[in-house]
Amino acid sequence: MELTLYQVDAFTKRPFAGNPAAVCVVEEDLSDDLMQAIANEMNLSESAFVRRRDNGSWHLRWFTPVAEVDLCGHATLATSHVLFEKGFTSSERPIHFETLSGRLSVTRESSGLLVMDFPAEPATEHFPAELVDNALNLDCVRHAANRMDALAEVADEKTLRGLRPDMSAIAALDVRGLIVTAPADDADLDFVSRFFAPQCGVPEDPVTGSAHCCLAPWWSDRLGKTRMKARQLSERGGEVDVELQGDRVLLRGHAVTIMTAVMSA
Repeated sequence: MELTLYQVDAFTKRPFAGNPAAVCVVEEDLSDDLMQAIANEMNLSESAFVRRRDNGSWHLRWFTPVAEVDLCGHATLATSHVLFEKGFTSSERPIHFETLSGRLSVTRESSGLLVMDFPAEPATEHFPAELVDNALNLDCVRHAANRMDALAEVADEKTLRGLRPDMSAIAALDVRGLIVTAPADDADLDFVSRFFAPQCGVPEDPVTGSAHCCLAPWWSDRLGKTRMKARQLSERGGEVDVELQGDRVLLRGHAVTIMTAVMSA
């Protein structure tokens, strides 16, 4: 079997920035083992597999190099970019994805900006502060968790940039990953973040859309606003425009196709 894979940089307008994802558009369902093997071979933070359903929606799944995940923003952005750019669907109407996190919708504006409609994932649960502080080797300002991740707020952007976390301690946390955030120094931004998920084979993710489903309600409460601009401070970096709408979050971003390849599987 030959499969076409697209490698796309998401949450960026230029190549070699943002967060890379592999996208595979399939006509028939692949086995879980094959999708996991392909994701491991691609060795990107996420590989997405998407298939058109009879009702016109799309079935979408996401895999890290070691596991399937419930929600992924940048790979959804990358998948939408491929479907629109390669003519799999019309840019005049939204794409509806059926996923492990329910129905997700993506629209394309005339400028090429993609707008993703995701569930809000507020961090309202307690999480042991000492475990996070030990992993980050500092005392954080606030701690919380949602159904997927732990979240820690640190005092300022300088502290966030200087983090040298203990990856083995983070990997031992009983969560998908650890979001660390701080207020932004840049007047044009509202907040900044980093995301660590060694337990999913992703020590530090370049730009994490699903983390912003948590960060949007977190900072909306503190800043008293619903639309915000954020930057993820990874080595590659990327920017996310977020808007909280009740129990949904709109994530806006661009994407760029880097490579198209044919894989024999």
